[in-house]
Amino acid sequence: MNETHTVIDFDKELSKGAYNAIVVCLRLKPEERITIITDNESLEIASSLVAEVKKVGSECSLMVIEDYASRPLKNMPQQILDDLAKSRVSIFCAIAHTGELRSRIDMTEVVDKHKIRHGHMVNINKQIMLEGMCADFIKVDELSQKLIDKARKAKTITVKNAAGTDMVADFSTSLKWLKTSGIISVEKWGNLPGGEIFTSPYNVNGVFVVDGVVGDYLCQKYGDLKKTPLSIWIKDSRITKMECINKELLEEFTAYTMTDENSNRVGEFAIGTNIACKHVIGHILQDEKLPTVHIAFGHPYSAHTGADWQSTTHIDCVSVECSIWLDDEQVMDNGKFLI
Repeated sequence: MNETHTVIDFDKELSKGAYNAIVVCLRLKPEERITIITDNESLEIASSLVAEVKKVGSECSLMVIEDYASRPLKNMPQQILDDLAKSRVSIFCAIAHTGELRSRIDMTEVVDKHKIRHGHMVNINKQIMLEGMCADFIKVDELSQKLIDKARKAKTITVKNAAGTDMVADFSTSLKWLKTSGIISVEKWGNLPGGEIFTSPYNVNGVFVVDGVVGDYLCQKYGDLKKTPLSIWIKDSRITKMECINKELLEEFTAYTMTDENSNRVGEFAIGTNIACKHVIGHILQDEKLPTVHIAFGHPYSAHTGADWQSTTHIDCVSVECSIWLDDEQVMDNGKFLI
């Protein structure tokens, strides 16, 4: 066990979520080495993860970002990347600072190159550890598999909710559906907590009311939008009109979705499957896993979905307590699964 001097005491309530991360989601084995990348702010949660690694008996390296570089990072420090390359399993458990995306790409490039099973816990906090990370991920995976099997056959998906969402999305067999249920494999690293299926839709029309949260840095700023929902009109996958009583949010969201020529195009259609998530907490890492629908404007994860276009931006939007129909089969009623 390396770098044990950085481990600190932690709230034992974190242990269930930590166990899920290490044993259930990443399936760490005693003979495997794990690298946990953390920062000073997230050290308590990282220490709870290290405690579970000790129980498994694996070699562990705990790397605290501030020990190697000052924040915000331009690139991931080479010592951390070199350590990561020696491991079969890894976790990023740290707070993202503005402008640090390049450093996380440095890390995931090493993950992909060496086929490391990687859990991405960016901006993790105690509430998420006690809620979304305490899911029964075997059940979440089973539900996600059942749902994705049905979604792959659907030509259209209709989404409605009481706040005014009324949208129809069309799908193409040339665009792939993906499952990120929390059970992580070498094929695709995943966010923790997991619990969603997603694709890039062929075409989208209708109204999408964001009464949950918006993503990226706007999530932290505006939180739960239940009292100030953002209504978005969409035609041929492009935003045509938006309304919101919070004019500052409306201005910022409008500017964000005008960054490049595809920033206002629906790039992702997703259904959350983490049944341990019961309510909006104002944090996109967990809120996009709520059993409901979220869409994203911008980058369509082309490398994974097969979409033939790109964007430099990607912003998630959650509409809560949705009812969903895959073709004619209703699979969700006001946020409750029917399958």
